[in-house]
Amino acid sequence: MRCFALLLMFGLSACNLLPDRQTDQEDWSANKFYSEAKEKLNEGNYTAAIKLYESLEARYPYGRIAQQAQLETAYAHYKNEEPASAIAAADRFIKLHPNHDNVDYAYYIKGLASFNDNWGMMGFLLKGPFKQDMSERDSKASRESFENFKELVMRFPESKYAADARQRMAYLINAVAMGEIHVARYYMKRKAYIAAANRAQNAVKEYPRTPASEEALYIMVKAYEELELYDLRDDAERVMRLNFPDSHFLNELPEIGAKPWWQFWR
Repeated sequence: MRCFALLLMFGLSACNLLPDRQTDQEDWSANKFYSEAKEKLNEGNYTAAIKLYESLEARYPYGRIAQQAQLETAYAHYKNEEPASAIAAADRFIKLHPNHDNVDYAYYIKGLASFNDNWGMMGFLLKGPFKQDMSERDSKASRESFENFKELVMRFPESKYAADARQRMAYLINAVAMGEIHVARYYMKRKAYIAAANRAQNAVKEYPRTPASEEALYIMVKAYEELELYDLRDDAERVMRLNFPDSHFLNELPEIGAKPWWQFWR
């Protein structure tokens, strides 16, 4: 019992020796808040960084340091996988500081956040066994991300983030187009050939210069074949052979105008 009392007294004494971080912060300058927040950000402790940035802005709401804190808060939310908060913080920065030298970065963060990509800055160019194809996701987020990147590129074509934004825009267009292909495949499996042809045709019309057009044309050929719409089938195949002469899908198609083995007349 006596030992327990001594341990308890030692513990209480030790607690009294610990600095009160909240009390310490009362004496912090704006630079101190910022350096501590930046340190947490670099360590990957995004939640702590966000709290420090918010404390900085609450104590020192004016000046360039507070503005930088607002911008880095958006980035910290993005890295912390909080896209809605990242977009809200970026929008707030844009509204408060529309002429800021780094406002293009706020637009870029909005695009990254809605891109909903956990693979790193250029990781979307890589394919891994556990990565979900973005074309299999809801296309709404892809469209929003495209519009955010588009706004950046239109407003700040010379921005250092514009080149990456353009690459992501191209990727997003094909992701949305491939979303149409996933639906068309589903309809083909269900033998809903009219619906499959329509979705594939939409992909070709809306996103004509994307890689998805290759499979879209193939689906159109197969769907029209099943529907016995041979003129439409032949037209789709001609377009496919002209635009994708080396497509592996062509190996699965008969020659243009060839009759089915069972058909003696047309």
